[in-house]
Amino acid sequence: MSEHRIYSTAFAKVYPMYVQKAERKGRTQAEVDQVIQWLTGYDAAGLQRVLDEGWDFRRFFADAPALNPNAPLITGVVCGIRVEDIEDPLMQKLRWLDKLVDELAKGKAMEKILRR
Repeated sequence: MSEHRIYSTAFAKVYPMYVQKAERKGRTQAEVDQVIQWLTGYDAAGLQRVLDEGWDFRRFFADAPALNPNAPLITGVVCGIRVEDIEDPLMQKLRWLDKLVDELAKGKAMEKILRR
């Protein structure tokens, strides 16, 4: 099976798209950062380092301080695929992040997005 191109894509290239998607729906960059930090365990400085140093998605998730133990509670469809059915662990983490940003953009309450 061939490697997905997204794995070697710089997180910093996709991050502005997450922010734009949220902002178009009245959410903020701070809220995007909050869901990213919730999922990955990065703090603000760590997230900024990822962006500044141009880490790809593979490294972004491999070096994440602590994947949230509630991440498996993220379910639903992203790009026509149920995130809970994705077998590739890295692709599943990517889709979890996509799903969190989607929920943010759809106006879901932060408490629900963060599976509290």
